Amino acid sequence: MKHSHKEHEHQHEGHHNHAEHEHHVGHAYHEEQVEKGIHDDHAHHDHHDHGGGGHAHHNHGSFKELFLKSLPLGIIVMLLSPMFGFQLPFQFTFPYSDIVVAILSTILIIYGGRPFFQGAVDEFKQKEPGMMALVSLGIGVSYLYSIYAVIATYVTGGHVMDFFFEFSSLLLIMLLGHWIEMKAVGEAGDAQKALAKLLPKDAHVVLEDESIETRPVSELKIGDIVRVQAGENVPADGILKRGESRVNEALLTGESKPIKKNIGDEVIGGSTNGQGLLYLEVTETGDKSFISQVQTLIRDAQSQPSRAENIAQKVASWLFYVAIAAALIAFTFWLFTVDLQVAIIFTVTTLVIACPHALGLAIPLVTARSTSLGASRGLLVKDREALELTTKSDVMILDKTGTLTTGEFKVLNVDVLDDKYTKEEITALIAGIEGGSSHPIAQSIVKYAQEQSVQATSFDSIDVVSGAGVEGNANGQKYELISQKAYGQSLDINVPKGATMSILVENGEAIGSVALGDELKETSKELIQVLKKSGIQPIMATGDNEKAAQGAAEVLDIEYRANQSPEDKYDLVNSLKKQGQTVIMVGDGVNDAPSLALADVGIAVGAGTQVALDSADVILTQSDPGDIESFIELAHKTTRKMKQNLAWGAGYNFIAIPIAAGVLAPIGITLSPAVGAILMSVSTVVVAINAMLLRLDKK
Repeated sequence: MKHSHKEHEHQHEGHHNHAEHEHHVGHAYHEEQVEKGIHDDHAHHDHHDHGGGGHAHHNHGSFKELFLKSLPLGIIVMLLSPMFGFQLPFQFTFPYSDIVVAILSTILIIYGGRPFFQGAVDEFKQKEPGMMALVSLGIGVSYLYSIYAVIATYVTGGHVMDFFFEFSSLLLIMLLGHWIEMKAVGEAGDAQKALAKLLPKDAHVVLEDESIETRPVSELKIGDIVRVQAGENVPADGILKRGESRVNEALLTGESKPIKKNIGDEVIGGSTNGQGLLYLEVTETGDKSFISQVQTLIRDAQSQPSRAENIAQKVASWLFYVAIAAALIAFTFWLFTVDLQVAIIFTVTTLVIACPHALGLAIPLVTARSTSLGASRGLLVKDREALELTTKSDVMILDKTGTLTTGEFKVLNVDVLDDKYTKEEITALIAGIEGGSSHPIAQSIVKYAQEQSVQATSFDSIDVVSGAGVEGNANGQKYELISQKAYGQSLDINVPKGATMSILVENGEAIGSVALGDELKETSKELIQVLKKSGIQPIMATGDNEKAAQGAAEVLDIEYRANQSPEDKYDLVNSLKKQGQTVIMVGDGVNDAPSLALADVGIAVGAGTQVALDSADVILTQSDPGDIESFIELAHKTTRKMKQNLAWGAGYNFIAIPIAAGVLAPIGITLSPAVGAILMSVSTVVVAINAMLLRLDKK
């Protein structure tokens, strides 16, 4: 059988009457950003500062190395040093063992203590002393006093208690805590590098004599003619001069169907050419190209500060000031009431007991447990602050194509309009008349028939009906598959919202129909209901056309925005944040990347682009909207556990510090160092057990 048609254009209602998107982010906007200095290198700026300055200097790999190399030294120090002056069964000493301990501790503080001191310097520069300052205070004071104690023991001949055990145990616990946390949250990718990968490295430039020169994309100039072959990514923004094809822009603009490109149409760099051969005249390069402006938006978003409160940092900050104040009061009081030696011991004991052993593990242990639970549900949490912010969220903006919908054009319904035919026969006829076309909608119909195990009817000839659809002859009958509008008569058919309807006509009479559309994922409706119950307002923002967007929004019963460019989505997130709203953004494409980075919490659908994954704080590996429900539950439960652990970890310190300083000494109550050490251990164990009790409801 020979088909007489080329790739035909169905004029099915809604197929191609798309509003033409404005693909290029406005030049005026771009220039305004440049004036603001956005092009400064923010590539390494972490837009979620974790509070501990040391995090900026060390990733989880280096904390692992610091911990593992410090561990042998720390263990030797703890074996040779009494805890708060009390010899434990596993400890031992020998002549001059205290000298060995002092040397090992010096190596330990220089090597293992470096990130904490660097972090403390950063915190003081920001005038916000917190966890790093508190840890540095604890290890610094315990080390310096212990060195003094060793020297004093040899000078005076009497034994002076040291704190080497406390120094080394605190240092190891804090290094372990940071390693656990950094390993759990992982590391953010570089969205801008991933974005650049969408553009091919080289372009095929057409010279005046029609010969082809391969040239790096970076050397393209405005006015160059480039050839783009089938399946290739477009190297630069341009205008189509020769050829025709369908171009897939879904990753860039969110438009769910490949867009037919004719001479004079704009084509975006980074989009993927379909079957045809295209010749483009380059219209934008460098900073003014579509992809470059998306990069600018991402840089701008990542340079904005996080809105998470970081409770652990606040608690550590309070503890720092409490410890300093208590130590000063203790020193002054005991200096004037007893003597300098007693004043120093009380002061150092106060500062050492203030060390946040339990506090240092409170958050990392919950983070590690939370991350493990999340991963088992297909949730990868890259930034723990996303959990805290999610519990306060007001609005969730959701992309449509590939997020709420499958992102594929599918047959939604086949209806029989004439009792002479069965559904299988109508399906066979529709698949047969579409069989020779490479049109995406035709391919969807053929695929549907194959899935239903229906053999397509063999047609003798097929022709395009201009402005209507397609017609052909089979079994001595004339058939047409045309748009509902072209058929011109009202039919009693239940058309799914946002779907495109085509009518199968036999000799002028409608005998069947097929509805096609981008199908909603099964869990999308349930998610919207959960969000509304949780007090989170859902808004759908899509690059898709008005009709498709409206159809999906009506089914889901949510507010929507259609024809959204990356700048539009970015502006939507920005305006909501300026109103004081905490915003979650869910998306999967390049057009979502800037708003994913800008939102308080960015959730990327795992089947999406690397750019979106790199820009987000959370990744749904199974691409299921229902997993957002699990993430919201995880966020609430994790935040609750963190607060409980902080209460345990800090509660011990807030009670122990004043007693250690001797506040109750006048009435005969003092906290001996040994009791302080036991309380410290119990507090750490309670924090660890509580973290392990974190659970998610069974799904």
